[in-house]
Amino acid sequence: MQLQEIDRVKSITKKDFLENYFKPQKPVVIEKLKEDWPAFSKWNLDYMAEMAGDKMVPLYDDRPVSHKDDFNEPHAEMKMTEYVNLLKKEPTKYRIFLWNILKEVPQLQKDFTYPDFGLKLMKSLPMLFFGGKDSYTFMHYDIDLANIFHFHFQGKKEVILFDQKQTDHLYKIPHSLITREDIDFHNPDLKKWPALKQAKGYVANLEHGNTLYMPEGYWHYMRYLTPGFSMSLRAIPRKPKNLAKAVYNIAIMRYYDQLMRKLKGQKWIDWKNEQAVIRTNRRLLQNK
Repeated sequence: MQLQEIDRVKSITKKDFLENYFKPQKPVVIEKLKEDWPAFSKWNLDYMAEMAGDKMVPLYDDRPVSHKDDFNEPHAEMKMTEYVNLLKKEPTKYRIFLWNILKEVPQLQKDFTYPDFGLKLMKSLPMLFFGGKDSYTFMHYDIDLANIFHFHFQGKKEVILFDQKQTDHLYKIPHSLITREDIDFHNPDLKKWPALKQAKGYVANLEHGNTLYMPEGYWHYMRYLTPGFSMSLRAIPRKPKNLAKAVYNIAIMRYYDQLMRKLKGQKWIDWKNEQAVIRTNRRLLQNK
C-alpha cells in the first residue's frame, strides 16, 4: 500500500483547520488540542473503572461477520471493572465500540468541552472506544459518513486511513461498510490482495493527548499497540453527495442487508465476500 504520514501539528486555529484540512478533506493529528481538559490528566483506565465500574459494557472481537448477527450486535458483555482488569492483565481481542458516555455516565461530561472547529458537533453522541493490545477494528467507514474528531487517551494506537476515492482498491463488501475481514491491513499479503498495491492512504500512531481529524466518509483501520481508549465527536457530512449516501445507508442499506441475512443466511455473507474479490479484480483489470 502507498501510505504517507498524516500531517501533525502542535495546535491549530479554527481558520487554519478549515482552510488546510476541512475544505480539502485532509486528515490531521493535533498533538496538544485538549491539554486544558480535566480529562487530559484524569482519564485513564483506572479512572474509567472507578467512574463506571458497575456498568455493563458491550464487547466486540475480530470474529467474522455472521448472518446471525444484528447490526452492531455485541459479542459479549461484562462489567467495566472486569474489562479494565482484563486489559491490564493480558492481551485481549475484546473491544468496546460506540459506548455513549453521556447516556451511561453523565458526570464524565464535566471532564471535557466541545472544541470550536467551525463545524456543528453532535453533542448527544460522544462515543468511547476501548481495546487491548493488538486488538483492532476491521477497515470500515462510518454509516453516517461524519466528520470525526478522535481524541486518544492512554496507550498507543495505529491508524490507517483511505478516502472514498480508494474504495475500488480495498475489496469492499457490497451492501456493507467494511472490506474483506481476512485482510490484515497492518501487514497485508499483497500477492493475495494485489489491488491494495494501488491504494493510496495515510498512517499515524496516536498517543495520549493526540486528536485525529478524519474527514467525512474516510475508511479507517485502528489497531491498539497497547491497551487504551479514545473518544470520538462527530459532525454531519457537508457534501450533498455524502449526506445523501449517509441517509441511504441508515434508512435503506442496513435494513436490506439484515433482510437478506434472514432470507439467505450464511449464503448471503459468502456471496458478498466473493463479490468483493470479483468486483475489485474486475476493476483492477480495467485500470491496467
